[in-house]
Amino acid sequence: MTQQANKRRSIELGLCALSAAVVVGAYLLTVFADRTDLPADLVVFLGMVLGLVGIAHIAVRRLAPRANPVLLPLVAMLNGLGFVTIARLDRDLGRIQSLWIAVGVLAFVVVLMAVPRVRTLERYRYTFALLSVGALLLPLAPVLGREINGARLWIRVGTLNFQPGEAAKVLLVVFLAAYLVEKRELLGVGTRRMGRMLLPDPRHFGPLLLAWGVSILVMVQEKDLGSSLLFFAIFVAMLYVATARIAYLAAGVGMFAMGSVAAYQFFGHVQVRVDTWLDPWPVSDGQGFQLVQALFSFGSGGFAGTGIGLGSPGKIPNAETDFIFAAVGEELGLLGTTAVLVVYLLIVVTGLGIALRASQPFLKLLAMGLTTILGIQTFIILGGVTRLIPLTGVTLPFMSYGGSSLVANFVILALLLRISDETASADAAALVAEAS
Repeated sequence: MTQQANKRRSIELGLCALSAAVVVGAYLLTVFADRTDLPADLVVFLGMVLGLVGIAHIAVRRLAPRANPVLLPLVAMLNGLGFVTIARLDRDLGRIQSLWIAVGVLAFVVVLMAVPRVRTLERYRYTFALLSVGALLLPLAPVLGREINGARLWIRVGTLNFQPGEAAKVLLVVFLAAYLVEKRELLGVGTRRMGRMLLPDPRHFGPLLLAWGVSILVMVQEKDLGSSLLFFAIFVAMLYVATARIAYLAAGVGMFAMGSVAAYQFFGHVQVRVDTWLDPWPVSDGQGFQLVQALFSFGSGGFAGTGIGLGSPGKIPNAETDFIFAAVGEELGLLGTTAVLVVYLLIVVTGLGIALRASQPFLKLLAMGLTTILGIQTFIILGGVTRLIPLTGVTLPFMSYGGSSLVANFVILALLLRISDETASADAAALVAEAS
């Protein structure tokens, strides 16, 4: 390991230790709170979660020594705080979440081992496209698909329920990065005139129209506003970055707006979501109960919060999944929620920095797309919880309870670190070549 790589890993280890100290402090405050009664075995599970961070660090040290040293500690802090919050809300789910973290870290290590060069993924672009569309539509299958909490996002295999859409978003980004690298010149050059604008050949709009149709299909058939917005926003953002044409961005926003208005007019469950978002108080004992309780939680937290373990976030239905940010808002207040937002902002900025430093177009677009997943998903769920946008069913990355999402996000983390390592290794090799 070179001196620079060793320095990066030492920084990462120190930041991971700092994250672990914050998580242990939060757990101890929860234990010392007067109104909590956490079982003793949760200490073992907390130790396992922290040990898994150590395993992830060792994997990066061995498999991607030149990778960015900041991402893993930031994720470790969010993941640890999420575990403590979930364990405080439901001790059984806390135990299960620790097991899902183990699966996520295993996936993280496997990706680092199995993908020594990210560019090899580019040649399988259409395979990833088929897999992503298949996974996205799989919950609509009459036998496998399951509707839970009003959304048909799940499939059941034996006793195991999981969301294939979480894997679909990663597969889709890999395909889009490869496709846009191949077609960016054709998509960026205008050949047909419409008024004062030059537009590309209409056949190149096919992928955009396909993404629009699939996103609307997901919103309508699977009753999932969040995933439809997430998938379409990822596509439009990557298309805009690849071509630098504002027309694609404007067309994408317009198409999704038209589709959303049409869905509101023709489908009752979409109307319910929007109407509850606009005014939840008349239905506070029914459809708006969850959102109203979340608003009360934020109000109770105030500036500094009630204190860890001293709030009542358990009054919010599904607080450990969709509304974990409201639980943080009640017990840590504005200060705590701002800190969580800053951590997410640092993750997004770091991911975009990895994209900017990547020298190869595929790596650049892939890193940007993976970062966009985390950024937009965070915005969608936080916007829904705070009533900025209609409430959706996506999870808060790395914090919410949920195995499918957690594993997919650890895969995203591994790919970002691998891209960072490849870029740093290429830069080091170029410097050596210049010196010789």
